[in-house]
Amino acid sequence: MRHGERHRTHRTGWLRAAVLGANDGIVSTASLVLGVAAAGAATQSVLVAGVAGLVAGAMSMAAGEYVSVSSQADTERADLARERRELAELPEQEHEELVGIYVQRGLDRPLAEQVATQLSAHDALGAHARDELGISDTLAARPVQAALASAATFAAGAALPLLAVLVLPHKALLWGTATSSLVFLAVLGVLAARAGGAPVARSLVRVVCWGALAMGLTAGVGALFGVVA
Repeated sequence: MRHGERHRTHRTGWLRAAVLGANDGIVSTASLVLGVAAAGAATQSVLVAGVAGLVAGAMSMAAGEYVSVSSQADTERADLARERRELAELPEQEHEELVGIYVQRGLDRPLAEQVATQLSAHDALGAHARDELGISDTLAARPVQAALASAATFAAGAALPLLAVLVLPHKALLWGTATSSLVFLAVLGVLAARAGGAPVARSLVRVVCWGALAMGLTAGVGALFGVVA
């Protein structure tokens, strides 16, 4: 019989990086645009600053995700290597450790021993990786995937405020960019919630509020320096 339930945990690896990239792209680029515009810069200068922020931000996101997720992957490989060595050198102790884990999860000892024996016969390292270390194929670190997802979604998110700069007249640049960016963030919050099966309202409010705060503070700094100048 085919298992009919649909779970979303297999999406967590790329979804986290994608949402982070798109959110950061919209917020950081819109904030940069608003800060430069509030300082009294011309539209062309605002656009140049935004494009530079897009390129720098996308590369920074890719590098940061790759380095951080690579560190996670290195740790996972080191733990698996140690577990493999312990299985070869101390099989009885490792078996007892697995039994203890299943007992703590609610199985009586005879059943826990049976489960540990059968899983170890099938794939001992996989059983210990999953149940002792918390490492699985679904949640395993994938540096390249995370880096590409972050860079691509950052660039896509950053392009949205820049599009507003291109189409809006200079007089409407501040409020138009801010308003459109908040709309983009709201859409992102809804899409992320639906993709992950999370409550839509909570995700939307969280994304929009933090984005509004970042843009407001940056615009304030830009206006302050513009007045001083």
